[in-house]
Amino acid sequence: MTQLIPVRQGEEIDTRKLQEFVTENLQVPHEELEIQQFASGASNLTYSVRIGEWEAVLRRPPLGPVAPKAHDMEREFLLLQSIHPTFPVAPKPLVFSKDETIVGAPFFLMERRHGYLFDTSYPKEVTPSHDTNRMLSKLMVDNLVKLHGISYKGTKLEELSKPEGFMERQVKGWLKRYDRSQTDDIKEVEPLRKWLLSNIPHTEESTVIHYDYKLNNALFSQDVKEMVGLFDWEMSTVGDPLADVGAAMSYWMEPADPKLLVYGLGQPTLTIQKGFYTRAEFIDSYGMATGRDMSKIHYYTTFATFKLAVICQQIYYRYQKGQTTDERFQQFNQFVRTLIQHAEGLAEKGGIH
Repeated sequence: MTQLIPVRQGEEIDTRKLQEFVTENLQVPHEELEIQQFASGASNLTYSVRIGEWEAVLRRPPLGPVAPKAHDMEREFLLLQSIHPTFPVAPKPLVFSKDETIVGAPFFLMERRHGYLFDTSYPKEVTPSHDTNRMLSKLMVDNLVKLHGISYKGTKLEELSKPEGFMERQVKGWLKRYDRSQTDDIKEVEPLRKWLLSNIPHTEESTVIHYDYKLNNALFSQDVKEMVGLFDWEMSTVGDPLADVGAAMSYWMEPADPKLLVYGLGQPTLTIQKGFYTRAEFIDSYGMATGRDMSKIHYYTTFATFKLAVICQQIYYRYQKGQTTDERFQQFNQFVRTLIQHAEGLAEKGGIH
């Protein structure tokens, strides 16, 4: 199950104001509201909200100033409204509010899903096995294939996305984000920048993409036969599906990866355990299921590694500026350096796979 903790100091929510909002906007009992916080996640703040038997999940931006166009709660809410009906693994959004007096920022509520989280350890209810790891790998590929197959025509996604020129905007945009949040001098950035800008592939097809697709953003049934929830849709859009595969692979660690990469965020993800697909197996399985040309996937995996570095750099920048005091972020600059060095090495070698 997903881990709930008491709300972290400094990230508290005014229970009375939130209860008034919930009872006014949703059909719930007039009983005491209880709030807990989800332990995982380093970006948006996510809370469990319960009133009697009714429960939901609240999402709001992180504390302090945030990067331009990042953490847009209304956009994520509208995306879920469009995606949920044809991809029900995405949770149903319930209500959005831009009133910052309630929880301190714009926020939305969505349905609560229950299932089993596979992150750095196995749920105690699940017996680890080679077969379990193969099934988890297969479900991750299968659901990504399903997501890339849904139609976005005639939905809000058409208004919220601009698929034309997607990869060029992505590369230039993430390079600018890095420059705005830079703290340490990392010599590999400039050769990597040159390689990324010089080798942008042509997008053959645009689909709905999640763009933060990783094992610990999903919940599974106890028998590991289905994915029952997929979360953190803030970066979702319509764009190059191979960019989504690349992003997934930036999180998909293998046992032979450099230790600084595997342990950069603490305990390593379960994907290093025997039975999980290798990145090459994941990519090949996706390619066979979709028929897409995977010959340039090395570019997407290299760019995704840099993109992950920028995400971590933005978090570290907020920590260094005192905009968050979460001690988990204290060493993020070292992980950023490792990721950028790894991405530059991938560029030199022509990528992975």
